[in-house]
Amino acid sequence: MKPAPLLVLCALGPEVWALRGGDWRGAAGGPPVVVRTGVGRRRASLAVRRLLTAAPGGYGAVVVAGFGAAVAPGITPGDVIVADGVRDAEGNHFAVDSGPELTRALTVRGITAHTGVHHTADHVVRGLERRALHLQGALAVDMEAAAVLAALRELRPALPAAVLRVVVDTPERELLRPGTLPAGVRAWRTLRATVPALVDWHRRDDRPDRGRPSPATLNHPTPSTLPQEAS
Repeated sequence: MKPAPLLVLCALGPEVWALRGGDWRGAAGGPPVVVRTGVGRRRASLAVRRLLTAAPGGYGAVVVAGFGAAVAPGITPGDVIVADGVRDAEGNHFAVDSGPELTRALTVRGITAHTGVHHTADHVVRGLERRALHLQGALAVDMEAAAVLAALRELRPALPAAVLRVVVDTPERELLRPGTLPAGVRAWRTLRATVPALVDWHRRDDRPDRGRPSPATLNHPTPSTLPQEAS
């Protein structure tokens, strides 16, 4: 049976632009379906539910990708943080099994990548709130991934999934400081450069249970975090 294409979900137009222009040659299932969901959990949830309902079985895997913020020190703008788990402000946790393999695929391509937990927040997180999230185990924050994984759990629990964020700002270099514009350009170029690694990951991922998000509940709820929305 012919493999199905990747469904790639982004919040922002510049993220879509970066990913559509990447080198998708050799992608399993042909060119990906790259969709802008809009910012935030509600929009992301509506978008992915609409897509999965309209084309049941139409996608080989789902990738949530774009720009984001690091909450851990020592991470540089332009680095990639790949999720091995995503949590939300309500304390729900989704394991993402694709994290280590996708990180390896990026590293082989010369991209600096880290693996860790992403926190999906409803607002931009700064200062001490970032530190609190890091102390609770997060490496990055976004505003959409948990909603996408929750929809997958409900509608397509066996569909492989991956989540990656290219870092625009860090605890040492927060959003809207003078260095943000150059950091944004660097992140845009890095996001485009992740495409061959996504192709490699999806091409190898021919088992229906790989990369599946697994729901669980954390022992304690966590405060909300910053979005991923620096372009």
